Amino acid sequence: MKITLVAACALVDADNRVLVAQRPEGKALAGLWEFPGGKIEPGERPEESLIRELREELGITVKEACLAPLTFASHGYETFHLLMPLWICRRWEGRVEALEHAALKWVRPARLRDLAMPPADAPLIPPLIDLLGP
Repeated sequence: MKITLVAACALVDADNRVLVAQRPEGKALAGLWEFPGGKIEPGERPEESLIRELREELGITVKEACLAPLTFASHGYETFHLLMPLWICRRWEGRVEALEHAALKWVRPARLRDLAMPPADAPLIPPLIDLLGP
């Protein structure tokens, strides 16, 4: 089975809310809420990938020193296995915009469980609650 590496980020605002993005129509898992990020390209380090994806998806600039690794998810889908490290980021430059998603929202960590999210994202929620509180 193919392993797909995806880097994800929990952007955290001053109120300890986490940004989630809604997958657009026409993509797999459309309408579900996810942590921003994307596939790690060949030859790319995960941090480089995440910085690139946050610029492309949200229009923000993130410095590598502002990314802190938190946890990861390992989930088997029907046609591939997803390995997804999650970083925390509290500092970035620019205004967050939905450049590639249907919508964005800031959510308290405990409220993440109320959202329809891809199955791979579920194990990322408890470490966020432990770190940020409900």
